[in-house]
Amino acid sequence: MSAEFTLRAGGYLAVVTARAAALRVLQFGGRDLVVPFPAGGPIPDFRGIVASPWPNRIADGTYSFDGVEYRLPLNEADRACALHGLVFPLDWETVSRTESSVVLACEPEPVDGYPHRLRIEAGYSLTQDGLHCTVSATNLGGTAAPYGVCPHPYLVAGPAPLDEWILEIPADSFLDVSADRLLPVGTRPVAGHAFDFRSARAIGATRIDHAFTDIAFDDGGRAGVLVRDPGGTGVGMSWDRSCRWLQIHTADKLPPAADRLGLAVEPMSCPPDAFNSGTDLVRLEAGATHRAAWTIFAV
Repeated sequence: MSAEFTLRAGGYLAVVTARAAALRVLQFGGRDLVVPFPAGGPIPDFRGIVASPWPNRIADGTYSFDGVEYRLPLNEADRACALHGLVFPLDWETVSRTESSVVLACEPEPVDGYPHRLRIEAGYSLTQDGLHCTVSATNLGGTAAPYGVCPHPYLVAGPAPLDEWILEIPADSFLDVSADRLLPVGTRPVAGHAFDFRSARAIGATRIDHAFTDIAFDDGGRAGVLVRDPGGTGVGMSWDRSCRWLQIHTADKLPPAADRLGLAVEPMSCPPDAFNSGTDLVRLEAGATHRAAWTIFAV
């Protein structure tokens, strides 16, 4: 059984697992802010993981970088894609630990499809303002590496069904995708579309598994999503300018799986299939470090 770490501070409780550096539980005042998963078993639907060194999917698991073609294993067989990076199956090592914080790290072994050596650290810290997470990746190798990252929590606003939750997304555009493989087609404005949540409104029956961009950051360089239950509770997530993309997924499932249990909110440093498009792809030079940060908080 993979180790896990219970953090407490300011009315919050979090449980982080060594496997995938995943957020297994986050509560405030005893209520869930994310969809939890059981201890000791597999992580369902990538809940709470850190997706690195790429977020989302790479079409056919193939890409070119600096003139060299690479092929990654396909772990999303039905869409023939390489999904959510290389580190989610790993048990991360403990770097430091306090009552309210933990830092975990991993150094995934280079593979033919990604022959770069990275050290990735994920730090979780609870304060009275919520759960703060920072992920850093340092290129330990001698050549540049393509890189991207995102978290994968499923937020929970309250006890009402997801259709009744009130959602606010500060994004002017979204990435249209193919229906069969969810691969990028092109960006579209949210204006006049069912995905326009710039003003808070109920999610309703809208099904979303798309990336948003043209995000409004405040003067402090932060952006955020708010999800509220009609009963008055809610949850928010904020992030910094390292993530110019935001994946939203209404967790739609076919029976007998539980449908629309939570809202996946994933600030991403680059969009889906960025290893092929190059859009906002991080070029992590030898010895360089990339950092991204986000916070989940009770409303």
